[in-house]
Amino acid sequence: MAKDKEFNEDTKAEEQAENVGNENVEESSKLDPLTELQNKYNELNDKYLRLHAEFDNYRRRTTKEKLDIISSASEGVLKDLLPVMDDFERAIENNDKVDNMESIKEGFHLIYNKLKSNLEAKGLKPMQSIGEPFDSELHEAIANVPAEDKDKSGKIVDDVEKGYFLHDKVIRYAKVVVAQ
Repeated sequence: MAKDKEFNEDTKAEEQAENVGNENVEESSKLDPLTELQNKYNELNDKYLRLHAEFDNYRRRTTKEKLDIISSASEGVLKDLLPVMDDFERAIENNDKVDNMESIKEGFHLIYNKLKSNLEAKGLKPMQSIGEPFDSELHEAIANVPAEDKDKSGKIVDDVEKGYFLHDKVIRYAKVVVAQ
């Protein structure tokens, strides 16, 4: 029995050693998930910070590109208008020297046609409003006058300020007089 008692004590000692080992394993396994979670958190936080910085850079870059596009678009229009400006300057200089009103009128018509063709080339179209029915999407009524006929009622009889389209988009509403 002494042998059994000795065997039991050895077995108990081994079991206690195993239990202590298991506790260490359990503690280390508890630390591992915590460490894993911390590592995962750090990784996700790093990804988030990089993504946020990348988005900020993208936003700044697109804003700068948009401003560049706007400035270069207006640059093209201004380059096309410079010859018209030159023509006006020459006309002003020559108006003092010319006595013939017909040549002055012809010069203004030439300059006007040059300006108009430049603007039309950029997509500008004038609205044709007179005789058309009033449309609040295109026109701004500034006055109403009595209609001569019932057929003219609700139609535009005068264009006070012409309206314009830029590629089928209204950029200036026509100010009109409507028959009632």
